[in-house]
Amino acid sequence: MENWIDATAPVIETIGTDRFPKSLSQLLKEIAPYDYTVIFGYHGAARPMDLFDDFPKQKRKVFVEDYQEGPYLLDPFYLACEHQVASGLYRIRDLAPDRFFQGEYFRSYYVRTGLAEEIGFFIAMPDSAIVVVSLMREKKAFSAKEMRQFHRIWPIVQAACQRHWHGLAARFGDGTTATTETGLNQSVERAFQNLGEGILTPRERQVVEFTLKGHSADAVGRLLEISPGTVRIHRRNVYAKLRINSQGELFSKFIDTLVAESDG
Repeated sequence: MENWIDATAPVIETIGTDRFPKSLSQLLKEIAPYDYTVIFGYHGAARPMDLFDDFPKQKRKVFVEDYQEGPYLLDPFYLACEHQVASGLYRIRDLAPDRFFQGEYFRSYYVRTGLAEEIGFFIAMPDSAIVVVSLMREKKAFSAKEMRQFHRIWPIVQAACQRHWHGLAARFGDGTTATTETGLNQSVERAFQNLGEGILTPRERQVVEFTLKGHSADAVGRLLEISPGTVRIHRRNVYAKLRINSQGELFSKFIDTLVAESDG
């Protein structure tokens, strides 16, 4: 633990250089050992920007490339950024909907990461951009003691990241990238709106959206101000109308609709 003091100097020295993210990762691994660091930049509904990662090639395909192709839309970290969560350190389970670990995003994508736990430093930047420094472990969750140690280093992480990535928001508005992200966001919104178009009611599509994001019937009921029993009836009606039998098939229908919207 005491070695982290020595590891702080390179972080400060490399602010504003390409070496900064790696120096930050090395500092955090002095606090407590873990397997991977990935730093994403988020801005509104735009596709997350990979600012740094230390994954081997095969892992990077799952954690970065596949993630950026669409699964991020149901990721608790992305959704927290979209709702401007307060800056700080969070476990993924602190931000996840109540049925996240039974939801289709978890079963279809997140289990492929093989992680035991993921925690993230959320750092607010100018113009509503957010930097998330994610620390990932494959074997075991972070202990309460390790979390306390990470909280102690939080002021340094926050200040250094804010200085290094202070112009992040402008990078999302750079020409073709901005147009692409706007188009993707519109496609996502249309996919939720058009899933089962002509078959599902607007309320049923709302239930589908919250269900795919990992909310239980009780949570969906609170969000839509209807009873959990009514939510379950809507779900049964959705399955019957779409001629499906599982949430996995519902997830596939959403992806098919998203692909169609993106290609349209």
